[in-house]
Amino acid sequence: MSGTVGRPTDSSALPGGRPAAGQAPPGITGQVPPRTGDVPRGGWLAVPVLHDLWQAIPEPLHDPVALAVPFFVLFVAIEALAARMLEDERPVAERTGPDGRALPLPGGYLTRDAAASISMGAVSVLTMTLWKLGALGLYAVVFAYLAPWQLPADAWWTWALAILGVDFFFYWAHRVAHRVRLVWATHQAHHSSEYFNFSTALRQKWNNSAEIVFWLPLPLLGVPPALVFLGFSVSLVYQFFVHTERVGTLWRPVELVLNTPSHHRVHHGSDPEYLDRNYGGILIVWDRLFGTFQPELHRPTYGLTVPVGTFNPLRLQTHEYAAIARDVRAAPTWRDKLGYVFGPPGWRPDTAVTEPERHGAPETARA
Repeated sequence: MSGTVGRPTDSSALPGGRPAAGQAPPGITGQVPPRTGDVPRGGWLAVPVLHDLWQAIPEPLHDPVALAVPFFVLFVAIEALAARMLEDERPVAERTGPDGRALPLPGGYLTRDAAASISMGAVSVLTMTLWKLGALGLYAVVFAYLAPWQLPADAWWTWALAILGVDFFFYWAHRVAHRVRLVWATHQAHHSSEYFNFSTALRQKWNNSAEIVFWLPLPLLGVPPALVFLGFSVSLVYQFFVHTERVGTLWRPVELVLNTPSHHRVHHGSDPEYLDRNYGGILIVWDRLFGTFQPELHRPTYGLTVPVGTFNPLRLQTHEYAAIARDVRAAPTWRDKLGYVFGPPGWRPDTAVTEPERHGAPETARA
């Protein structure tokens, strides 16, 4: 990978690393279009520098998700085949729930459920691309005009900072998605399956606005926008592999630091003791630091606390928005209307609870 950012090569560069009018940025090779008039200092960064930064990334890594898709398909196929071939070794008492419903086989597949997940994932490729295109313009402006410095795109530590930063802010975006009903309305689609397998990882939401907002500090701190998106793709690829019941508990040091299948099974559980836990994407240390970690005590019950009862991808994506609209229309006061939108999922005017009380208490609308 060729270096493009380094020490200033022109002594006439302005203090603070900003180039003088009409000059190339410090250490960046290539021609800068001649200026035909005065523009705000740094305005030229919005396109040429992003182009240079993008070119600094190897072509196969422009989108690791695209590179990983064949492996996603392979792992789903292998796991689904194993689910059909392996016998159900559970005791009879563990094959049904308290309500008499048959419990999914660990690592099992239901064709309609998997088809819904894969369909939602296919559409999310398009919607995520559109969200990224919109975010790129926003991040470019922040990176060009507001960032006090621009980190070198060809430095390994910039890549590491980008991935670490994305993971840190993913934790908070994910936590908000479980604590604010309006944001939960889009995230709940990912939790709607009563199965937990590799196809569940593909059950992606179609609205990525929360992550885009939470990642704004990264371009503001000088992380190249292209590397922000690269970090998100790396996170998505990693998280695909934690959506399985075929892997038990891993080596303890790994379990202490990384998000693992065991940790993420807890996150997808609708059991009271598992609600609002284990938000980490790649690292589980964020949950340990901020008090949201929960070890796996037993096999979780997956899905929403109130099942949607459909495999229709569009309804799975939108039903909670419709529920919010109904609650807002019926609410008698503005306080209650705002509570239904911005309160935690399951919030009701007569049952509002504090954060400590809410953990471990069943809710009415979520996993």
